[in-house]
Amino acid sequence: MGVNVGIVCAALLLATQAIGVPATAPWKKPFEGNIFHRKQALPIDTIFKLPVTNSSWPPGGNFASGIIDLGGLQVSQISTFNKIWGTYGGGYDDQGITMFEPSGIPQGFFTLASYSQPNNKPLYGWVLVAKDVSKNTSNPSLKQPVDYTLVWNSASLQINQDGPVYVWLPTAPDGYKAVGHVVTTTADKPSLDKIRCVRADLTDQCETTSLIWGSDSFNVYYVRPSNRGIQGPGVRVGSGTFVAQNGNPNPPSIACLKNTNAIPKYMPNLQQIKAILRVYSPTMCLHPDEEYFPSSVDWFFSNGALLYKKGQESSPVPIASNFSNLPQDPNDDGAYWLDLPADEANKERVKRGDLPSAVSYVHVKPMLGGTFTDIAIWVFYPFNGPARAKVEFINLKLGKIGEHIGDWEHVTLRVSNFNGELKQVYFSQHSKGIWLDSSQIEFQNGNKPLYYSSLHGHASYPHAGLTMLGGDKIGIRDDTAKGDNVMDMGAFQLVAAEYLGSDVVEPLWLNYFRGWGPKIDYDVDDELNKLVEFMPGKLKSSLEKIVSSLPPEMLGEEGPTGPKNKNNWNRDEV
Repeated sequence: MGVNVGIVCAALLLATQAIGVPATAPWKKPFEGNIFHRKQALPIDTIFKLPVTNSSWPPGGNFASGIIDLGGLQVSQISTFNKIWGTYGGGYDDQGITMFEPSGIPQGFFTLASYSQPNNKPLYGWVLVAKDVSKNTSNPSLKQPVDYTLVWNSASLQINQDGPVYVWLPTAPDGYKAVGHVVTTTADKPSLDKIRCVRADLTDQCETTSLIWGSDSFNVYYVRPSNRGIQGPGVRVGSGTFVAQNGNPNPPSIACLKNTNAIPKYMPNLQQIKAILRVYSPTMCLHPDEEYFPSSVDWFFSNGALLYKKGQESSPVPIASNFSNLPQDPNDDGAYWLDLPADEANKERVKRGDLPSAVSYVHVKPMLGGTFTDIAIWVFYPFNGPARAKVEFINLKLGKIGEHIGDWEHVTLRVSNFNGELKQVYFSQHSKGIWLDSSQIEFQNGNKPLYYSSLHGHASYPHAGLTMLGGDKIGIRDDTAKGDNVMDMGAFQLVAAEYLGSDVVEPLWLNYFRGWGPKIDYDVDDELNKLVEFMPGKLKSSLEKIVSSLPPEMLGEEGPTGPKNKNNWNRDEV
């Protein structure tokens, strides 16, 4: 969705807080339950596997070879674990977390970190184990810690747990860094052989992401590399690698790994990309009441879309069949913009899109130091429909608010370069989005993810239903449901994979950096007065408070720019 609805959402959040409607609060709250008392079966008791096992990929290169060399340090991805400790309250859905150590480690490899996961989803994660191949006897890639520091223990806490847990931070030798914790069930320090520290030049700065569990001032956070993107060398040590700290979590007490070799070395080739998409290409479900469908870019241009130039608004031009008249300089200066056909009949027809012509546009890029392949799958809609609000029990159409011409949406598949397995999917939702593990999404036809496009706004959701943006009682509605209209993302055009060089030719329209729709001014007050005229006083007041918090940008509608203008084109998703 474009800029306006994202602004509406942010404003609604602020306004609902101002009028006393609670926004989504952090999950963290006091624990309940008896010590050592195990709850009923939890989702984490189930080990998740993809619906279909795919163990082979087309030959060539180093993709899915099982081991990645970061430069004198080989790493392998481990997805089997031994449970060390669990607690059954707090955290996501108040179901607690479980801590593990990796098992089934190949000979010659060593543990770098423990693994932790919330109990509200099936066990499905990984950590890296490492092997020194540097042949540097004085400064090897790995060394044992020289000691441990006890970070925290749960022995004195009245919480629902298996028993006491002790979380240890390795003390690294000079010139080395710890990249993970050791977890035990006794107060005795772990063996120094339990874990390895990594030479500092093979590590990178990391940052905390989500808070997954906590007690008083002690908190457990997931960590990830700070330097992420197409050229970012930071390597995540595990999907469940965590930092356990008292007080401020930044900077974390541990580091991430760093790839000092060529980042694209383990990326898939063209045939492997096609194979990955045959296995994992998603299916998008459109809402049964959707009026504004996706189309191909070619269909949009060939059906009368016009290119406007500032100062020459009276003489727009059609888009050339080879896109050669689209400006190619990387500027977003408002000098050019696209618009619908000028005549009303064609304008209304093109606004509604053309689902049979729609294809997905694929951008393949290395991520997390080249240990993963991110496949961003973009969809184009000629028009984004009006937003809808819910105020208590009343549903409102917001007139022109939220409408704009040209709408780019995407989902991203994150595929392991160790084995080609789909680990996560990112769902873009207006100006933000969410990452979910493969264990948390729906599949159909084998390993193909199923997701849902919201009514009019086209935000991407992993499950059907209503999502309220801004609050449960007052906010913007994002409605998703499964209807007869679906889009198979397996019909795709590979538009970019920079690491493959000239093997992938980018279409000219991809390097058009200006607006895919015009900025049109309209009277927001008029639109909103139409909505509040017949509302009860209290609800009218609530909506007016929301309106009063809207920023000036809401006085106009503006079409978005294309995929290359987005921050995630060269970087990680938000």
